Amino acid sequence: MDPKRLTNLAQAAARAVSGLEDKAQELLGGAPGEDPKEPVGQKPAPVKRKVMVVIYSPPVPSEKGRKLSQVMGWNDPDDLVPKHIADLREVSSGYANYEVVERHESSRFPVKVDGFAYTADQFVKAMRAGAGFHDPDAVDYYPIVNEFHILDKVKQGTIDEVWLFAFPYAGFYESIMGGPGAFWCNAPELKKTEAAGRRFVIMGYNYQRGAGEMLENQGHRAESILTHVFRHKKGADNLWERFGRYDKKSAGQAEVGVVHYAPNSQADYDWGNKSKVKSRSHLWKNFPNLDGEPKVMDTADWGGGEIRAHHVWWFKLMPHITGNAGGISYNWWKYIIDPQTVR
Repeated sequence: MDPKRLTNLAQAAARAVSGLEDKAQELLGGAPGEDPKEPVGQKPAPVKRKVMVVIYSPPVPSEKGRKLSQVMGWNDPDDLVPKHIADLREVSSGYANYEVVERHESSRFPVKVDGFAYTADQFVKAMRAGAGFHDPDAVDYYPIVNEFHILDKVKQGTIDEVWLFAFPYAGFYESIMGGPGAFWCNAPELKKTEAAGRRFVIMGYNYQRGAGEMLENQGHRAESILTHVFRHKKGADNLWERFGRYDKKSAGQAEVGVVHYAPNSQADYDWGNKSKVKSRSHLWKNFPNLDGEPKVMDTADWGGGEIRAHHVWWFKLMPHITGNAGGISYNWWKYIIDPQTVR
């Protein structure tokens, strides 16, 4: 038999066996690749994730070459990074431990999808006028991927993900996923990146803003990934859908809510709403036991309207223990920080 055909048959057989193993795990109540008899309710072992940080910090000629962030009075990305790493460790109960293994600083403006790139003076003029910004705004990710050899580094295990820092109108998505089998991550999948060998996420942060907004970016990443994790679950089996209930959308059934909507929110970002609402959000502290009566709550329970306080509260209520059922881990954080674990 032709050697190439033998190789193809062997690969097909291996995929079939892997699929049968995953199905068997699911029928036994375990997540694929996990022990279905794993003890429930223990703290999972912490994991480390290696990050490449890329900071776009162009000098402004008309301002004596000072960096854009200094000219505009914005945050220093090097101050934001450790705060965000500490926040992710805190809200994941010590599970997610990010480490910056590469830091790059670029003096250039990222190139848009049509090839346009601002000059520093041109951009400062537009910011001060509040007008004159380029359209389309979207960035071209491929020059960035190529310049920093992202696919090779993900494949080699040198890095696990990328954090891009820039300014308003940089054109970045808050998060985008690449690699083989990439799926929607608050943005369409980054195509033609299969050479990475595994899924990875590129985060886009705006250093005009602060730590709370960085957690919001992570929140939308979490929403996208967990929606994909639970995509085959219906009704009561879709715990992610239950977690995200808020009163305006599911009257009388509020639980934790979503990133933009607290249990009593009436509009996006309405985390400071003082109206009382019955919510079962407190029951998620007892996961997987979600039995119990709702509790009357308001904005005081999730930070009084402050963005970071709400997001810390929201993230901390996500399941983060050992165990699994129905093919899904009881540790939702493993999916959020490592999309390769999503089946």
